[in-house]
Amino acid sequence: MTEEQLENIIDEDIEKTSATTPVEEAQQTTEVEPERRRPKEKRWYIVHTYSGHENKVKVNLEKRIEFMNMGDKIFRVEVPEKTVSKVKDGKRIDKEERLFPGYVLVEMIMDDDSWYVVRHTPGVTKFVGAERKPIPAKDSEIKKILRRSQTKVTKVEIDINVSDKVRIISGPFADFVGDVTEVYPDKEKLRANVSIFGRDTPVELEYSQIQKV
Repeated sequence: MTEEQLENIIDEDIEKTSATTPVEEAQQTTEVEPERRRPKEKRWYIVHTYSGHENKVKVNLEKRIEFMNMGDKIFRVEVPEKTVSKVKDGKRIDKEERLFPGYVLVEMIMDDDSWYVVRHTPGVTKFVGAERKPIPAKDSEIKKILRRSQTKVTKVEIDINVSDKVRIISGPFADFVGDVTEVYPDKEKLRANVSIFGRDTPVELEYSQIQKV
């Protein structure tokens, strides 16, 4: 699921919910608060945050929930992430990467009090929704996002440039040395010329198949 698909979880234009600057926010007298007659139902809502503040928002909001005794109205705060296992120079490093930078998911019963606690958490710019009114996300989409955040992705990173020499360590050309002619970082592949029977032969290799000489 891409960030564009996340934006389609609700039926409103996400552009209406972009972060405001302090000056713009000062010019806005008040935001439209949730209607008092909203059903007292636990739903998932999407919160827009300043870029890079997602985990800070999660920590700050969880502290506010505890301090303000809102555990009976705000239940879960999630920053959708995936575990990426990167292999660089033969070393494997596990790292968490955010699936949707700038967004935090909050499961809550929406009313004036819970709205206030979430909305005024440092780093939160606003709820996603029309006319600044929070609109619950579809449960099916939230389940997909949370399920995806449990997956583990493996990426191989290697410092390789055109004209570098590499040794092939696996596959039909194992033990050959080649000259890199093209690099495809997005695909984690490269193309190299390998001398076979005195002739340069272009071969496509995955990062995991080579070592830099």
